[in-house]
Parts: sequence; C-alpha cells; structure tokens
Amino acid sequence: MASNVMIRLASDRANLSLLSGDSNPRLFTPGEVITSQQGFMRGHGTYMEDEDIKSSVAGVMVQVNKLITVKPLKGRYVGEIGDVIVARVTDVQQKRWKVDTNSRLDSILLLSSVNLPGGELRRRGVEDEQQMRKYLQEGDLISAEVQNVHSDGVLSLHTRSLKYGKLGQGILVKVFPSLIKRRKTHFHNLPCGASIILGNNGFIWISPIVNTEGEEGGGFTQNLEESISKQDREVISRLRNCVLALANCKMLLYDTSILYAYEESLKYEVHELLHQEAMFDIAFLTQHKLRLQE
Repeated sequence: MASNVMIRLASDRANLSLLSGDSNPRLFTPGEVITSQQGFMRGHGTYMEDEDIKSSVAGVMVQVNKLITVKPLKGRYVGEIGDVIVARVTDVQQKRWKVDTNSRLDSILLLSSVNLPGGELRRRGVEDEQQMRKYLQEGDLISAEVQNVHSDGVLSLHTRSLKYGKLGQGILVKVFPSLIKRRKTHFHNLPCGASIILGNNGFIWISPIVNTEGEEGGGFTQNLEESISKQDREVISRLRNCVLALANCKMLLYDTSILYAYEESLKYEVHELLHQEAMFDIAFLTQHKLRLQE
C-alpha cells in the first residue's frame, strides 16, 4: 500500500518560535534574583533569600503594584474562582463526581452543584444520588465553572447555568493553560460554522453549533445518534489543526486569533496543516494580522 511520507533533516526544520525583537518577555529561571529592592511583596512562584526576591519556577514575571509573581510557562492548571473549564469525569462517588481538570489534584463536582433535569429547584435526595450515573458517568466530558478553591488546592465546580453541562460530539484539544487568554466569555460560535469552548485549564472543546433552545435536560442531554455532515467535520478538523499550529508557536489562544488562523489556513488542505512549515506560515500571518489591529 503506497503512502506519502515526509522526511526532513533537523537543519531544514522551521523555527516555530515567533517571539522576536524587543517584545520578548523577560524569562526568569529558578533561583534567579528578580529584585533586591525593598518594599515589594512576593507572590506565587517566588521566595525570599538574603533579602532578595527570587524565582522558584521558570516563567515570566507579573507585577501588580508592589506584588511580584512569576507565572510558569508550563505546568499544571492553577484554578481561580470564576474560571471556565472543560473537564472529564473520572469517578462517581457519594453525592459527588471526581473530575480531571488538568490540575495537581482531582476536582470535585457536588450533586448539589448541578441542575436537575427539567430545571427543578429542590433538595437532592436519595433517589437523585442513586441516579447519579444517569446524569454523568466515568469518561463523560463536561463544561463547568470553578466555584471555590480549597486550601489544599482542590477545585470545587458547578454547572448551575444552562450553558454548562455534558458535552456531546466534538474534538478535545489539550494545550498548556498559560496559552489560554482570559476573556469575558470563553464560549464562542465562530462564523465558520463551529462552536468552541476555551477552557482556562488548557482543554479546548470544538464541536458543531447545536441549537439547545427548548431543551430541558438540565445540561445532561447528549445526542450521539445525530450524524455530523462531512463539511462540519472538516471545519472542526481544520480548527483543531489551527489551534495546534498556534499552540506550537506559543501564541495566545482566543476567539480572534483562532478565527484569523482559520482564515489563513484555507489555502491548505486539512491534512497539510500538520506540516511544520504550514504551522509556522499560519501562525506568522495570524500574528501579523493581530499586530495590524493593535
């Protein structure tokens, strides 16, 4: 069976780092002195030694007034209240679900923190606890919001809004959480005909646009029988490859950058977007478009 195989020498590979010029952020390594001046407060990712504030992780310094923190470029997700996340259910326990949110510890989704089917407002009883697997079971993907962060770092989630709940047919893309740009909304229906959820935890969900008006499933409805057209599947696959191209070039991911990347990718076939040269070309043109808007 004949197949096309691309072989490139290491010297011919494209440089996927788009950071150039004076816009480079200052990168601190563990143990490096950030400042020796007095009057600054140390935050996450820093420690004090000999009256110097030093970095404890490899990352970029973020200063808010007198507070200095270092945000790691790579690492597990550190949740904040109000974050939108995409997660996978890993276990069903008593009155709660354990959820993988790409953080250090498994997160918790309480039975009392979800909408009941039909939108009923009442106390959860024994019958609801017995039917937990009908709502969510192991392996299900959900969208949720961080409700609370416990002292040990465990995240408590909720899905009380109808925009949250179980996810149906689509593609899950995993990137570093630091690449997700914080915005007012992380749910987007793109003009190209697909819906995207940019989870602050680095999980991105791409799916066809679904009309949920009139549904009363409480966020637990999941139609896996519906056939997705070939055109929609190609759009979803193209968006997925565009997200990977931007992520490989360390560009921030948000609705505008992804839409620009999609527009620039139309000159390529979907499978060609996996080549490094195509990734670099799309990311470079996307960055150029974004700079023209500034």
